[in-house]
Amino acid sequence: MATRGGKLFHRIKINPPQFFALGFLLLIALGTILLMLPIATADRHHLSFIDALFEATSAVCVTGLVVVDTQTTFTLFGQIVLLCLIQVGGLGFMTLTVFIALLLRRNISFEERHLVKESLNQDSYQGIVTMVRFVLLFTIICEVIGTIILGIHWGDEFGYPKSFYYGLFHSISAFNNAGFDIMGDFSSMTAYVDDPIVNLTLTSLLLLGGIGFIVVADIFQKRKTRKRLTLHTKVVLWMSAVLVVSGTLLIFLLEYGNPATIGNLSWNDKLLASYFHGVVPRTAGFNSLNTADLTLGSQLVTMALMFIGGGTGGTAGGIKVTTFAILLFAVWALIKGKQEVNIRNRRIPGDLVFRAFSITTYSVLLVSLFVFLLAITEKGAALNYIAFEVLSAFGTVGMSLGLTPDLSESGKILLSILMFMGRVGPITIAFALAFRIRKTAVRNPEERIIIG
Repeated sequence: MATRGGKLFHRIKINPPQFFALGFLLLIALGTILLMLPIATADRHHLSFIDALFEATSAVCVTGLVVVDTQTTFTLFGQIVLLCLIQVGGLGFMTLTVFIALLLRRNISFEERHLVKESLNQDSYQGIVTMVRFVLLFTIICEVIGTIILGIHWGDEFGYPKSFYYGLFHSISAFNNAGFDIMGDFSSMTAYVDDPIVNLTLTSLLLLGGIGFIVVADIFQKRKTRKRLTLHTKVVLWMSAVLVVSGTLLIFLLEYGNPATIGNLSWNDKLLASYFHGVVPRTAGFNSLNTADLTLGSQLVTMALMFIGGGTGGTAGGIKVTTFAILLFAVWALIKGKQEVNIRNRRIPGDLVFRAFSITTYSVLLVSLFVFLLAITEKGAALNYIAFEVLSAFGTVGMSLGLTPDLSESGKILLSILMFMGRVGPITIAFALAFRIRKTAVRNPEERIIIG
């Protein structure tokens, strides 16, 4: 029997994906109001509605694109508001998605069980609460460790306890793949391009947050029970390693002789900077190199990494590495003349292949539409600047070639919409397809059309 919460859930005719999107919108609205308060800004003059909306959307959607400098514009109150939005946006609504059925029903329907099972790759309903507890504990541990390391490391530079506040802010921002920083002048981590502690701490945090909590939990479970890793975990780890290594090598080769980026660094520092830039587009938004100085080839590599993103069920954006992997194996199966998609001797269900192509098609069309729209609103901006900005917003990355602060009012609104759609859209489509794909006994006659 359904509870009163469950009855309300059906009475207002809102399904879990819609509830998920509505929650983001309400959080963005709250953040916009708080950031417009005079107490939130250093000069005590409130931000314009458009700027506050953009900043709140960027924080909730863990993107990192900013139209004002975070350090100099916001007071401690304003920065804490941003931190809360980042933490809840990056982690809370993923947890809220898991708990949708639990919050609204005591006895959940099959569709809701299927939603939770699909979203967390769980075998049964009983493991959900345990999973969420693990997520929260793992998040706290990672962010505390990051805070301690960066706080101690920055002690001489900023003094105590300010260094620990800096450590806390950037640890939360990195783990949630947000990319917000308080270094000032839109500089991000360029001052620490040759600092291994800052580089390795931030990249470790963003990888742990972005790889997906399903993967982390599976690894811990394997250590306890010696069970084999799931195919999902293997694909995420394998694809993530391939993308990190290939991204690092491509940036290293393309920027090796570029004096504006790594050309004048030592060999070790070149490799460190290339590794940092090979990792952050998926999807943290920090940068230790001035992105506007990157070669066009490196910009294209960065855009590709931003589009792919991180792991499912984590804090990263993009179409997700598992979606990308299924696409690659589907194309390979087609080339080999096979009718089924297999990964590591396991057959991938046809509905997952269909879902992967649907999410990717949606994403390509969405990105193309917004490139077109921004080309109209941002007159005079180069196409690569616009495409970079759009992919950064869609992938909830936060990297920019410098166009963000100069956006028109229309451009800010468009990117705010895109950040929201990039964060919520692929998830909503995946969930919606999980509900709607049904087998039917009635089938239309088949007729082929010529393609290719």
